[in-house]
Amino acid sequence: MSYLLRHLHNAFHVDHAIQNEEERVTIIRFGCDSDTSCMEMIEFLMKVPEKITKFAVIYLVDIKEVPDFNVMYELYYPCTVMFFFRNKHIMVDLGISNNNKINWAVKTNEEFIAIIETVYKGAKNRWGLVVSPKDYSTKFIY
Repeated sequence: MSYLLRHLHNAFHVDHAIQNEEERVTIIRFGCDSDTSCMEMIEFLMKVPEKITKFAVIYLVDIKEVPDFNVMYELYYPCTVMFFFRNKHIMVDLGISNNNKINWAVKTNEEFIAIIETVYKGAKNRWGLVVSPKDYSTKFIY
């Protein structure tokens, strides 16, 4: 399924995607296409491009094929989504301790689109940290 989204196959292409997008948020999913949580995230990512095309662009990076960013961005989870705007990493306060990235599969398309819209609005206002529309601190409470 991941063949429908654009893959970046080396560090130069990743840097180029982050640096050269001037008006839209660059969303990069770092992970492995064969991982279950990545497959779930790819399903959401495949459904949202036409809805977010005016303010975001999505890329996929295989962390085994391009290991250059694993230490720099602390990519220890099999699936990680990060946001960049004008060559700047945009952090998202999700109510958990890690504001740098999303490392689980979001449950609904609307939820993910709301996060992307929040990131875009905050990035346009030159905020380095935006607050998510939903608090994920109780995500693992049953």
